[in-house]
Amino acid sequence: MADFIPPAKPLVGDDEIAAVTRVIRSGMLAQGPEVKAFEEEFSAHFGLGRACVAVNSGTSGQHLGLLSCGVKAGDEVIVPSFTFAATCNSVALTGAEPVFADIDADDFCLSAASVEAVITDKTVGIMPVHLYGHPAKMDALMAVADKHGLQVFEDAAQAHGASLNGTPVGAFGSFAMFSLYPTKNMTSGEGGMVSVATPEIERLMRLYRNQGMEKQYHNEVVGFNTRMTDIHAAIGRAQLLKVDGWTAKRQENAAYLSANLEGVGVPQVREGAVHVYHQYTIRVHDDRDGLAAALRSEYNVGSGMFYPVPNHLLKPFDHGHLDLPETALAAAECLSLPVHPSLTEGDLERIVTAVNALAKAGA
Repeated sequence: MADFIPPAKPLVGDDEIAAVTRVIRSGMLAQGPEVKAFEEEFSAHFGLGRACVAVNSGTSGQHLGLLSCGVKAGDEVIVPSFTFAATCNSVALTGAEPVFADIDADDFCLSAASVEAVITDKTVGIMPVHLYGHPAKMDALMAVADKHGLQVFEDAAQAHGASLNGTPVGAFGSFAMFSLYPTKNMTSGEGGMVSVATPEIERLMRLYRNQGMEKQYHNEVVGFNTRMTDIHAAIGRAQLLKVDGWTAKRQENAAYLSANLEGVGVPQVREGAVHVYHQYTIRVHDDRDGLAAALRSEYNVGSGMFYPVPNHLLKPFDHGHLDLPETALAAAECLSLPVHPSLTEGDLERIVTAVNALAKAGA
């Protein structure tokens, strides 16, 4: 059988190894000059026009961002249910309540109409997720937020370089979190980057990540240890030099798949949107799980199901009474195919052949 095509593949090579070696030999391993440089270079590279703060994970960034924006116990933050649990976990960790809204069918992102329907006098913010690398409908969501006096917090974990009508994701809300986990479009090994709208939010982020201190032993808030190391930042800096090429390859691979797949629903791209294809997610209208199993067993093609259990049904957030029809449909139908930059022309042809044959056979 042909070699296995993995659904995702981290890309780390000699440049990253050299960067790590440089830092280790410098003796400065914890948060230091590499982190500062990475923060500045990340903001400049993606045209964010605002300060960035590096932390040890995307979830940490989301949590500290919310705290820095004043989210507290008793507040409500509206989130999609169709996302990774870190989105609602970060809200719950502040003591606030995640309130679940539905998604739009075309882009799998938070529905502005669904958001507006669940706003209460406790609502302080909206947290859209730029899911799979497609920007959420920020024009509509920002309009809802402005109408009701709410903050917007962007979960951009999967959307490095995505944009809407020329504005990059990460430049809309009070803050935005980018994940730097190994399988994301770029990585620092582990980590997160948070873009912030104001100097006040930036200062609080820096306090919270470092035990509440700006000046050593003069703690101003109850803080955490969520610093990024210089080792991780060095990896991220090396990846920044490559991410644009990788994104272009993801988009090229996605275009090939969309032009050739049959019998499944291919991803849609909204007018004015730049999709960076962290995942290439199709809809399988009949027996998604069977198709995924057959892809692996018959064609040695990997795939991923993101996210088969909506967050509102998870044990910590058990809201089984909620009616979120688009979320339920997406959870049953979505399957992510390989789209990563390491795919060869032969890999792409095998993926298309496999999906088309199995979809036609009703597998």
